[in-house]
Amino acid sequence: MENPAKKMYDFHVWANQTMINRLKELPEEVYTREIQSVFSSVCKAISHIYIVDTCWLKILYGKSMNEALAESFQLQEQTEAKSVREMEILYAELAERYRAILVTLDNMDETITLDNPYAGVRDTSYSEILLQIVNHATYHRGNITAMLRQMGHASVMTEYALYWYS
Repeated sequence: MENPAKKMYDFHVWANQTMINRLKELPEEVYTREIQSVFSSVCKAISHIYIVDTCWLKILYGKSMNEALAESFQLQEQTEAKSVREMEILYAELAERYRAILVTLDNMDETITLDNPYAGVRDTSYSEILLQIVNHATYHRGNITAMLRQMGHASVMTEYALYWYS
């Protein structure tokens, strides 16, 4: 049986791609338009999800959280300058890197010690890390939905229950 956390990661990839597909349908300027919201533009929200996903991948590969954060957030300016189509490619490449490591993790309940500079030290399972990745992006895809509506555009549903039928 497939591990539920790994299945949730598959949902995460689907939901990100579903949102990217919607963004590609909209006028290009919607992606970069500056607005008063949680993020100042949709491109910054998309970049943020990507950067945090990159950070967690580095942690899964054995980097400390401090090191992973520093390396990942160096990508901010570069990713915020990319088009939605360029980000689509980066997301696909990142998903492949995740899949490569996830096949090597036999015991998803195995823990690693995280030294989170914002919250402290904690033992965290691989399953919990995957669920954090999914939850974080779900939250920010909701932000993107609100931002699109604020600009007069409909978003797209990315609910887990909808993923069941895809």
